[in-house]
Amino acid sequence: MAGVESDDVAAALDHIVTQFNTYEDYLDSQITTQDLFYLENEEMARQLVELGFRGSGEVLKREDFEARKAAAEASRLSERHQKKILSSAGKELKDNFLKALAEREEANRSGKMSSIIFIRDQNARGQEVSAYIDYAHRLKVDEFEVYFSGKKKLFPRRTDLSFYNWDRNTCCLNGSPNYQVIAENLCGLLLKNKSDRKIINVDPKAYPGDNTTRTPIKTDLYLQVVIYDHVLRRKL
Repeated sequence: MAGVESDDVAAALDHIVTQFNTYEDYLDSQITTQDLFYLENEEMARQLVELGFRGSGEVLKREDFEARKAAAEASRLSERHQKKILSSAGKELKDNFLKALAEREEANRSGKMSSIIFIRDQNARGQEVSAYIDYAHRLKVDEFEVYFSGKKKLFPRRTDLSFYNWDRNTCCLNGSPNYQVIAENLCGLLLKNKSDRKIINVDPKAYPGDNTTRTPIKTDLYLQVVIYDHVLRRKL
């Protein structure tokens, strides 16, 4: 019986790891609006949860969360390498956004194209957030089958090329294996492809750049979606 209980506990912990992208997200799920009202400090509320003074039940330790996250990621990557079919294969896609991703999946996986996805939407707290997402990179680190099947939504992250929280006026910029972020210029945000060194301008009023097309997508899943497709011309 103890073995069964141990398996149940392990399954519950694995579910927590897959449910939350970061340990901070996990801590935030244990914080109530009443906690924030009295503490008036999100970071302090997180610390109290981590120490076990807030939240329901026993709190998963940071090192345990990160270890399980790393193990789960390694397992997913191993399975992904073994799969040779596309994540969108065989899926009945109804929304235009998912259809657009499916149309671009093979080209982004093979390196023929390097698409950037702009998504603007509301997070779980009702805050408006947006991000420029490196599609080819996300295909390598995310399990897209859950997105194409409708079980989860592809959503902006602080680790994307550019992440902005419109309510908090906070911004995060990050390079990726495919793009360098250039923010300090008069033209606004520019993204430089590391393969052909071409510049992509995400300003809707500007020319997007050589070998790049800008396509707004009408979708019911998000407030706004725009896809920038950058075609890579490789030397033979």
